Amino acid sequence: MIRIPIVIEGEVKTLSPGGQNILIEKIIKDFAERFTPGGKLIYIGDTDEKFAYFNEVALSNLGVTIDSHGKMPDMIIHHLKNDWLVLIEAVTSHGPINPKRKKELEIIFANIKITLVMVTTFLSRKAMVEYLAEIAWETDVWVAEDSTHLIHFNGEYLLQAYKVDRDSETE
Repeated sequence: MIRIPIVIEGEVKTLSPGGQNILIEKIIKDFAERFTPGGKLIYIGDTDEKFAYFNEVALSNLGVTIDSHGKMPDMIIHHLKNDWLVLIEAVTSHGPINPKRKKELEIIFANIKITLVMVTTFLSRKAMVEYLAEIAWETDVWVAEDSTHLIHFNGEYLLQAYKVDRDSETE
């Protein structure tokens, strides 16, 4: 079976071809570059191997020690510019960051010294629809087929105006 190549710190690693790893590849290539530019990849879970990549020292430096039996998110990125730890779930067969999962992640990362950001990711909007009612408030959603946008499940802003591109309305 053909494995999925990914580049981590200039080194090519491969992920198994099944499960969420197609989405993981898109998160690395599209999401990370756009939303966590210059970020440091700390962890990737693989369908075949729980700890496909794990920079345990980087996580420890942020105040977190992981129990190898704990339920890790699918990916962890340290967004250096904002000093956020971005926890990412890649949803293809298992569910999103729902209120229960959000609480689990908050407990796992309780000793973190920086802000946690939780993101549920999907390959398509169609895939997202199945889980929409489960997504926890105060988290974000990213859809690979619309890779330049994030959906914010938060109450920080009640209403936000967006500039309308009048040229695209006539197309």
